[in-house]
Amino acid sequence: MSQLDIIIAPDPKLKEHCGLILDFNDEVKILLERMFQTMKKAPGIGLAGPQVGLNKRMIVVDTTQSEEKGKALKMINPNIVWRSKEFKKHEEGCLSIPGYYEYINRPDKIIVEYLNENNEKIELEAQGLLSVVIQHEVDHLDGILFIDHISSLKRGIISRKLKKYKRSIKKGNSK
Repeated sequence: MSQLDIIIAPDPKLKEHCGLILDFNDEVKILLERMFQTMKKAPGIGLAGPQVGLNKRMIVVDTTQSEEKGKALKMINPNIVWRSKEFKKHEEGCLSIPGYYEYINRPDKIIVEYLNENNEKIELEAQGLLSVVIQHEVDHLDGILFIDHISSLKRGIISRKLKKYKRSIKKGNSK
């Protein structure tokens, strides 16, 4: 199964709000599996549709290598229905923003509803790393990057470096 290309910021596709998946079919299952394989190969622990050019509310998550009770999930139309009032800082990175990490303050626990790859409705309570990854990926579905949660000064520095990085890649590919 072929991998998908991960979009690097800045790119307008990463700022779009994704639409709901209304037609559950084999194509959706195949896309989820391709996203999962792309995420694992990158390597990463989360990936959202917009990061691979899909304007669809779908994410994949795998915290099994990072947590004793980690989970590997394929989520369609995830919706966070509850957030705890307790916040916790976690260091976050992103496959679409390679090489940059920042501490982001997010609710420590959430409840998320979604459809799994078998079109079954699931309600999941998540905390710690799993909660952070789900929130990070759901943000992607709403056109929000983790750097949107940091100061405009830091965000500007990272954005300029990413633009320079993308230009250097294009020059390297044109040779």
